[in-house]
Amino acid sequence: MKNLAPGFLLAMPQLGDPNFYRSVILMIEHGESGSMGLVVNRGAALTLGELARGQKLDIHTDRSSHPVFVGGPVEPQRGFVLHDDDELLEKHSVLPGLFLSVTLDALGPLLERASPRLRFCLGYAGWGPRQLESEIAAGSWLFTEATAEAVLGQEPGKLWETTLRGMGVDPAMLVMGRGMN
Repeated sequence: MKNLAPGFLLAMPQLGDPNFYRSVILMIEHGESGSMGLVVNRGAALTLGELARGQKLDIHTDRSSHPVFVGGPVEPQRGFVLHDDDELLEKHSVLPGLFLSVTLDALGPLLERASPRLRFCLGYAGWGPRQLESEIAAGSWLFTEATAEAVLGQEPGKLWETTLRGMGVDPAMLVMGRGMN
């Protein structure tokens, strides 16, 4: 079984689940017991400023209007912070230059400064054992390599199309059918 974490999963038109329409998922875990990832290109109807006020956290004014992201439909009250702050103590390395933090203790210091770059996601996408492999075989997802720059530096609304084009795939040519294995 090919390890899909870290990497990007791109939702294909035949997936049909509105939770994942044109989604790009950064895979965090993939193994025999199941898989977990974060949708990194779908904004929520919530800003970081509103989140900070609700959690009684200080926030740098440059960050206040930045969107919170819908990381997936599972545990939508749970927060995940993707960032490039290598000095933060509570962090897990995902990719070179990209870290994941999951506590309010980590979120506070990240929000207080204009840098580092960050993407805050609520919820995650999860799959049971072998579920993701069967969805890929059915053509629901394409897999490609992920980079910290794609996660933190690219415009979220264009990430799906940009990533497909980077794979040599014209998004306009995608039709319902079986996937590429």
